[in-house]
Amino acid sequence: MGSTCICKRFSYAKYAYFRRILHNRDISKVVLNRNNYSTTTNKDLDEEPEPVLSFQYDKLYPGHIPTTLFQKGLLTIGSAFMSLYDPSRDDMISTLGETTGYPALRWMRQKMLQDPVGRQILEEKPVINSSTVSIDYLGNLPEGTFGKEYWKFLSKNGFSPDARLPVHFVDDEELMYVMLRYRQVHDLFHTILGMKPNMLGEVAVKWFEAVQTRLPMCIMGATFGPLRLGPVHRQRYINTYLPWAIRCATNTKFLMAVYFEKHWQEDLVELRKELNIEPAPVFKKTGSS
Repeated sequence: MGSTCICKRFSYAKYAYFRRILHNRDISKVVLNRNNYSTTTNKDLDEEPEPVLSFQYDKLYPGHIPTTLFQKGLLTIGSAFMSLYDPSRDDMISTLGETTGYPALRWMRQKMLQDPVGRQILEEKPVINSSTVSIDYLGNLPEGTFGKEYWKFLSKNGFSPDARLPVHFVDDEELMYVMLRYRQVHDLFHTILGMKPNMLGEVAVKWFEAVQTRLPMCIMGATFGPLRLGPVHRQRYINTYLPWAIRCATNTKFLMAVYFEKHWQEDLVELRKELNIEPAPVFKKTGSS
């Protein structure tokens, strides 16, 4: 019990330190901006100019927060621990993905560039939110279409395409977009794979994403997520969902190179065939499910 308390205090202390790093940087940004727009007086002319800060916010893209390699390491350790301790912390999971994802994001970009549609996505940089996608339009599409099923997924689970967090710690504008695109199509992956957003469905999708994207965050989620499964779901996961997810991810078209927004009206079954997606396992409901 004592060791658990010490571990929690230690982890929280590290997390608090990470937050102070970012908070102090935000304060510095405000002070810098205020100084840039302040009125110059005679006294100011006599004083030595303040040194220019070595970092610049929003330099690469809106919301960018530059960090050193050391700071990225600290953020990685803290966000990894907090993600395991509390998987509902989207901010920590997002931070972990950004600080560890550089090699995988480069690989994903290269895969997208090798595909005509993927290259088009990188050029046009579409975003998925309530300003670019009409939820009402999706809800009025015919039954069985991809857009209609996506609308059902959002509506049934109380989700919104606006819920995905922006990217802050990726030090490359195009790789930032790749990470943002990955986040914004996550619910589309659930829809097209036919996976519910419960723990079993999330673990299956994480394995699919781990194989297709190579993101360390996905690999960690796929590895440690099953520890939270109950006995029945754990058995289904080991015997059925894990081999299906790996097999499906290996054989399916690279989904990051799919322009999902152009397929809203397409029949979902036909779209799955087009993308070579193996149908998800189906279990009949039982009292223990």
